Amino acid sequence: MTISPDAVEDLVEERVDTDSSDELSGREVGKDRRRKEDQRLITGRTKWTDNLQLPGMLHLAMVRSPYAHARITGIDSSAATESPGVHAVLTGEDVKDLQGSLPCAWPITEDQKAPPHPAIAVDRVAFSGEVVAVVIARSAAAARDAAELVDVDYEELPAALELKAAGADETLAHPDLGTNRSATWIFDSAEAGTGESADAAIEAARADGIVIEREYRQQRLIPSFMEPRSTVVDPTGEQLVMWSATQVPHILRLMLAMTLGIPESKVRVIAPDVGGGFGGKLQVTPEEIITTLAARHTGKPCKWTETRSESLLAAHHGRDQWQKLTLAATKDGTVTGLKVELLADMGAYLGLVTPGVPILGAFMFNSIYKFPAYHFACTNVFTNKTWTDAYRGAGRPEATFAIERLMDELAAELGRDPMEVREQNWIKNEEFPFTTVCGLEYDSGNYEAATDRAKELFGYEELRAEQTRRRESNDRVQLGLGISTFTEMCGLAPSRVLGSLSYGAGGWEHASVRMLPTGKVEVITGSSAHGQGHETAWSQIVADQLGVPFEDVEVLHGDTQISHKGLDTYGSRSLVVGGQAVIKAAQKVVEKAKPLAAHVLEANEDDLEFAEGRFTVKGAGEDQEGIALSQLALTVFAAHDLPDGMEPSLDADATFDPVNFSFPHGTHLCAMEVDTETGESTMRSYVCVDDIGNVVNPLIVEGQVHGGLVQGIAQALWEEAVYDDQGTLVSGSFVDYTLPSSADTISFVTDRTVSPATSNDLGAKGVGEAGCIASTPAVVNAIVDALRPMGINDILMPCTPERVWRAINDAGAGGHTQTEDAAQPHFDEGAGNQDSLTTSEGGNA
Repeated sequence: MTISPDAVEDLVEERVDTDSSDELSGREVGKDRRRKEDQRLITGRTKWTDNLQLPGMLHLAMVRSPYAHARITGIDSSAATESPGVHAVLTGEDVKDLQGSLPCAWPITEDQKAPPHPAIAVDRVAFSGEVVAVVIARSAAAARDAAELVDVDYEELPAALELKAAGADETLAHPDLGTNRSATWIFDSAEAGTGESADAAIEAARADGIVIEREYRQQRLIPSFMEPRSTVVDPTGEQLVMWSATQVPHILRLMLAMTLGIPESKVRVIAPDVGGGFGGKLQVTPEEIITTLAARHTGKPCKWTETRSESLLAAHHGRDQWQKLTLAATKDGTVTGLKVELLADMGAYLGLVTPGVPILGAFMFNSIYKFPAYHFACTNVFTNKTWTDAYRGAGRPEATFAIERLMDELAAELGRDPMEVREQNWIKNEEFPFTTVCGLEYDSGNYEAATDRAKELFGYEELRAEQTRRRESNDRVQLGLGISTFTEMCGLAPSRVLGSLSYGAGGWEHASVRMLPTGKVEVITGSSAHGQGHETAWSQIVADQLGVPFEDVEVLHGDTQISHKGLDTYGSRSLVVGGQAVIKAAQKVVEKAKPLAAHVLEANEDDLEFAEGRFTVKGAGEDQEGIALSQLALTVFAAHDLPDGMEPSLDADATFDPVNFSFPHGTHLCAMEVDTETGESTMRSYVCVDDIGNVVNPLIVEGQVHGGLVQGIAQALWEEAVYDDQGTLVSGSFVDYTLPSSADTISFVTDRTVSPATSNDLGAKGVGEAGCIASTPAVVNAIVDALRPMGINDILMPCTPERVWRAINDAGAGGHTQTEDAAQPHFDEGAGNQDSLTTSEGGNA
């Protein structure tokens, strides 16, 4: 087709008229924009993985072990195979030479121990819920019915279930390994040269100061995303195509190729709209491997979608730590040292980043405080439970909980207000940038401003006065105030830092910006949204960078054929890493357009200015028209009159590797009313003031904060994965695993202060995990604060009415200050001659 110069000019003039909208008169970044993607999501006019229907597609059902630890002595699948509609039944023995071992990308020490992790167990199962066979049938119902007919004989084996006993090797989760201890990772500020000796600081404080020693339990949690996991694999084309409800399509593609020996160019992974993840879909799952094997075995498309019970049972879990902390301080309350010892439950296997989750927390136990000395040691332990991995915050909520509980304990020892003790020890605004005892550089922050605003909104002094009155009157319902002044490291992560921690990949992100001839813009991002609002936020960023209307930007993601490079979404990295890659690509578009603009305007490139989507000549006056980027897009498409040597394209790619983490922070305040007769704890008010740097879309931020708050509060009050003494998950449905609803929460008061990040052009810090990290200790601190006059200094999470009631009654009877089932044995109990929870074996960092 030939386009005449006159036609080009007419179309350009039409575009210019269209572009003169009010949207170009103001900045998009910082504006409340309803999410573009919500129209299709909330009306169901989209494609979830389970919606997909392919010609000739077969369906899968998994046969799972009821035992936590057992030897498989026989499998009879004959009845299932003969069942109506069944195409085949595959066992571990059938695929043992094909399935490989599921990947772990984070060997934290050179001597880390890890058992092989088959997608389908071959001769032994290591947790209740492990797959032992898969039924392939013409319908999902037929597959499920036939799965009931698969007869598996087991020889039950002793199971390692209790974390401390497992750490002492009382029962082995994997007898072939000879131990349950996978690895021990140590950081010592004196050895690293980033601080002094923690042991020396503690000894000095024992002689003339204050030493606080506490043990805390991080219970096991289940991500419980809205959309259950689902996978469809089509093997019928030149490429093997997988659709999966995953957070990590690019990583999944690479790991599928490496695990199954398929050329990566022959694998395409598509993450369509994904209904939540919270880290729970940051995984290469057994079922994704199994669906691939089934599709290759049958030569037909295959689909697997989990039931909610399967999700709770066998999708990876989160948290699950014992924490022992020792804090040293002077008599006036100035902290001098911190020692942290962890036992972390890996479950039965090492998932994609399982071993590194506690290590992410290692750099955050010191939090916002100026500790001159620090020692951290973590031993990762195998048990016969579902394996753990990343869950919203991944290591940082665990660290924040421990240090914020500990700061309250220091204040109680001193007889002072816990906010005063925090203010005494935190990094002051004028001290930024500040290098922590872990060697991280906090680039910006203002803890004073966030705290002052939170106290004002909360009515802190008035509530303290009310608390005093209630205590003096011996009110049945006592009032407690909880504080959480937190920071986190997010924007995972500088590649060099990840390399120093032996992580198997980098932390960069990729983006492309395509200028279409009509002036529309396509943005291709390597970050993969599962509810974060990327399509809206990225459109706002590009609209400002290129001066085009918000509506003219289309964001594409989640398909490795379209977005060929990326490292996906987790660790609050999408905006500060992925968004920065988008900015870099957009800036390259402008630079590529500049020579053409100079050519058209008959000006020198150095004399051009670009603003609000137009190139103009410096000093030519306000009346000059200049030329719009949208006009140049059509001009370069026609390529009739380009500068010599210029390629006919304005498209640009960029890959951004962050130079530092980003460090959002905030002050969260919670008021809880505790009925001392029933143990019922009721939230009265919750205020949070977060500093997440500059904000792209306040509406999206509010949604992220509210969702995070509820997840963190749920850990404090409701959620817990519970196993019985046989290793059976007894909280395997939403009847027993108590997720909160809107009726269980209150209206939160939220606000923001702003200290821009210096590590990205947006000045943004990340918000996805902040609420979840900060809220848990705020709630528990409030409950303990209400009951501290009774001698109670801790209650095991979740703080159910029964546990609170038991703590009150035990305290009244002169007993322990925790619930009976929460009584914490010393770390050396059941551990032979060990005098601490961790050992000195393994690599030092």
